[in-house]
Amino acid sequence: MITSVTLRAAATATAPALVLRPWCADDVVALVEASPDSGLRSEDDGLRWVRAQERGWAAGVRFGFAVLEPGPGPGTSSPARLVGNVVLKEVAPGKAAAEVGYWTAAEARGRGVAPRALEALTTWSLDAFRADGLERLELLHQVDNPASCRVAAKCGYAYDRTLACAPPAFPLDGHLHVRRAAS
Repeated sequence: MITSVTLRAAATATAPALVLRPWCADDVVALVEASPDSGLRSEDDGLRWVRAQERGWAAGVRFGFAVLEPGPGPGTSSPARLVGNVVLKEVAPGKAAAEVGYWTAAEARGRGVAPRALEALTTWSLDAFRADGLERLELLHQVDNPASCRVAAKCGYAYDRTLACAPPAFPLDGHLHVRRAAS
């Protein structure tokens, strides 16, 4: 059983390195400030969400990571800044597919956070769960989100098909992108 993992994404010429680690209660304030989810507007909402992430890790079915940028320089006491979330979900032994998802804080968009964090999660997921039968990862998003299509393409998730809407949870049609494990 995987209890905790820390992943890293390298810095680029224009953006600092990223650290991906499991969510914890200390993240609640930053989560509420950064999350695009309208269901995370209070610290109580944030704590419930974080606890759900922790339960997912404990059950081995959902692995959510806070995506952080380090403080501004060595030797400073500035804390890391929350810039997003990536998640591997619907994991089960013998199941060939699992789903990935992500979001990026508004102020961090356009700096390559989503593709770098997703690539780190993808590489780890396919390595860590290959022996359990994981062969492919699926990325779903609404059709009105071209930025997610670009992130998927950058990370080698090929467009597979358009899925019909399923209100109320999925009010618009969606795109399914797939990345398969290397043979």
